[in-house]
Amino acid sequence: MSHTFHIPVLGLAYSVDTPVKVAHLGISSVTSIVDDILLERLRKFYTEQEGLEYKAISMKEEGYRSKRITAYLNMMHRIIGRKTESLKKESLEQNGDLTRYYELLPDSSSLKHLYSQYTGMPEGEARNRLEQELKNRAVPGAVDVNIMAKVDKMNYTVTGEESGSDALEALKGFADSDLESSVVLSAGMNPRLYSYLETFPDFYPDAHHRLRKKIILKVSDYRSAVIQAKFLAKKGLWVSEFRIESGLNCGGHAFATEGYLLGPILEEFKNKRPEMVGELFQLYSKVLESKQITCTEPPRLKISVQGGIGTAEENAFFLNYYELDATGWGSPFLLVPEATTVDADTLQALTHAKAGDFYISNASPLGIPFNNFRPATAEKQRLERIAKNRPGSPCVKKFLVSNTEFTEEPICTASRQYQSLKIRQLEEEEKDPAELQKKVDAVTEKTCLCDGLATSAYLTHGILKPRENRAVAICPGPNLAYFSRVFSLEEMVKHIYGKLNILADIPRSHVFINELRLYVDYLRKDIDTSLRDLKKVKYLQKFRDQLQNGINYYKELIPAIYSQTEACRKKMMEELLELERQVTAFQLQFAG
Repeated sequence: MSHTFHIPVLGLAYSVDTPVKVAHLGISSVTSIVDDILLERLRKFYTEQEGLEYKAISMKEEGYRSKRITAYLNMMHRIIGRKTESLKKESLEQNGDLTRYYELLPDSSSLKHLYSQYTGMPEGEARNRLEQELKNRAVPGAVDVNIMAKVDKMNYTVTGEESGSDALEALKGFADSDLESSVVLSAGMNPRLYSYLETFPDFYPDAHHRLRKKIILKVSDYRSAVIQAKFLAKKGLWVSEFRIESGLNCGGHAFATEGYLLGPILEEFKNKRPEMVGELFQLYSKVLESKQITCTEPPRLKISVQGGIGTAEENAFFLNYYELDATGWGSPFLLVPEATTVDADTLQALTHAKAGDFYISNASPLGIPFNNFRPATAEKQRLERIAKNRPGSPCVKKFLVSNTEFTEEPICTASRQYQSLKIRQLEEEEKDPAELQKKVDAVTEKTCLCDGLATSAYLTHGILKPRENRAVAICPGPNLAYFSRVFSLEEMVKHIYGKLNILADIPRSHVFINELRLYVDYLRKDIDTSLRDLKKVKYLQKFRDQLQNGINYYKELIPAIYSQTEACRKKMMEELLELERQVTAFQLQFAG
């Protein structure tokens, strides 16, 4: 692809139809395929809008979940194909989508160079030939899909037999689709899911050594990336990209590393990349040979980064210094209606948000820290229900059921059923009023994400049913605090490529400093709650030591960040030293 950025997955619904909006313009994005109910309703909406045939897939059908996902992805593929063909019929003189396609490209793109030649040529046969070449070379952006490995509820038939799990059915839905793109596997390794990849031929090279479908691993450190990639390589499956995401400076679920910071992680990938490719290919080629598939050289392995990038200077530094293939820009695109699906009220709230409105919570029923937004209507509803002594949510979709503390069948910890049972238990066991309230607050902090993260799409497209919950949950990263209005697609892309600064006059620390600050705050909270736990003290000390290692790395790196002005580098060093003082103070707490 000619663009050097992609739009990562944004919740269940915020990027669910992003490919329909931007793929024909050459921009790659990632769609969540967790919620088949959402996908089915959006398929109905889009097929009617596009004049296509819609045939409902009932939940009574065998394998309905994977069939719904396949049908939705095929529909997007068809719409994008139509838009791309329509774009190619335009003239570059029309100033339409074909012109937009090329105007959006970065100046470093070879296609942009061709386009620049075209615009500078006089009318004539040579110009017409070049225009035709530009039309032929206008290909859509990738339509990748995300599967969160931990969301893998087992499903059963009416007779009690296993009928496949959510993650496996989602993978089958993608594998059976017409897309030639990638599945992004996130949230750690799921051996059952990874092994299931083996059953689909499209993940293996064809006769032309081409992978019709590829695997991308979203990771937060080098060690886990290599472990997962080797597991797959031993099955003859190649990882086409490592998508490195900051553990805390990101949206959605936050997977904090043990103090490993983004800069040192990227440095390790950069230094060990050739060695890693060689090791993986050795494992991979042996398995392919046993399957009688010829592969004489390693397929391409890309490395990209996402999480908290906010300026063109940071973007360019990541690409150049760490020799990356691409960057991911997620949360800022929530303010770009041409690219994402955010309802009007939530969009308005995001534009007026302050830094304190974005926070890491324990709201997720998965038990994983979750980036939350205080003004979200789902958060307001959660508090209102507590005030009415009716905490918890009705559990309809059941994607996140996992708890069997009180029931034989798993239920969700955000459900009204679970929270009422748990609170009753706590009231019987805990006699200290203050301690009881603390434990009850921890229970009622869980919120329904299955409904809340999908509602925005229903509201935006006018397909919310009369009695359905209107409360919206949204999970932007803290970086969004610096973007304070609605932007056009052109404005955001120009900002990424340094042609426009939409953050002009907004005070903001460097992405490395912002992430370090998040980790220092995270460790401080962990120390406050866990310092009496002797078993956890060693973990906290290791965490602190890794932060110090990262700080030492940045001390040496900052003078080499030439994309920043001298004043910016000086400010960055001052902020780094202040954070180092705080990290040093943690060591004194351990000693005390």
